[in-house]
Amino acid sequence: MRTVRSSRLLLLAAVLLLAGCGLQAGSAVPLPVGPGGIRPVPELAGVTVTVGSKDFTEQNILGYIIEYALVAAGAEVRDLTNIQGSNSLRDAQVDGLIDIAYDYTGTGWVNYLGNEKPVPDEQGQFAAVRDADLAAHDMVWTAMAPMNNTYALATARRTAMRTGTWTLSDYARLAATDPTAASICVGTEFNVRQDGFPGLTRAYGIDGGQVPKRIVQDAVVYQATADAAQCGFGSVAATDGRIPGLDLVLLRDDRSFFPKYNAALVMRADFARAHPRIAEVMAPISRLLTNESITELNRQVDVEGREPAEVARDWMVAQGFVTEE
Repeated sequence: MRTVRSSRLLLLAAVLLLAGCGLQAGSAVPLPVGPGGIRPVPELAGVTVTVGSKDFTEQNILGYIIEYALVAAGAEVRDLTNIQGSNSLRDAQVDGLIDIAYDYTGTGWVNYLGNEKPVPDEQGQFAAVRDADLAAHDMVWTAMAPMNNTYALATARRTAMRTGTWTLSDYARLAATDPTAASICVGTEFNVRQDGFPGLTRAYGIDGGQVPKRIVQDAVVYQATADAAQCGFGSVAATDGRIPGLDLVLLRDDRSFFPKYNAALVMRADFARAHPRIAEVMAPISRLLTNESITELNRQVDVEGREPAEVARDWMVAQGFVTEE
């Protein structure tokens, strides 16, 4: 067991160093903030908290939001955001290298706990992963946000209007009657995941072999779908900022096939018990993280080219949680 743990720690060290972070202490919080609606909490004064995130726009924004909140509350915050992949972030938390991060309920249920069938209700999925992960791995899930960064199919608005395709059932009918018009671009992972293309075609009765399909990098899907020359539809993350930026339309999942991927705070149980005020500080912030608000923050980074740290800081200031210093 010690050999396995040592090997995993060495692998984590390599991942974290490649992410540009120091393994032991992390980096300083990128921008200074002061107390606003979040006031200094005596119990957190001087407490060192290491914050992590995965390596994509939304996760970096969410990581910085945690950091600014805890700085305003008086904690000594270290930045270990931008870690490559869900499993690396998870291992870093389990091994005590990271104290807190936003993660997704669907990821916890499917990736970390090994379940194949999602819970269709958002609150039910949260409760299921919260209870199971605490029992199995001593991890605490709390402060779930309304935002649900699940998989979705998108299309250009003009394509939706031309084909009358606004739901996944509409897409299934189009695939049956005019497969060429239902051409689709899918990301490499979506193409093989059971909560991706294979499961989608089964749930909606789509003949996946009949529909023209291109497998591309996830980042390529958005522009290719907007152009509508290479594919009429594409697999996307529901809160990606390029969706409004490119005037794409999300098809409604009218059979509730896709798992729920609500963001929630995740901490080790010993850390959560030692610092219960952290969840109290973060709960009002999570309540404001809706699909609309996080999509807009993502858009500012992915479309306007702003830095995630600045976007997160400006949102926290605008909401009155912190002040700019």
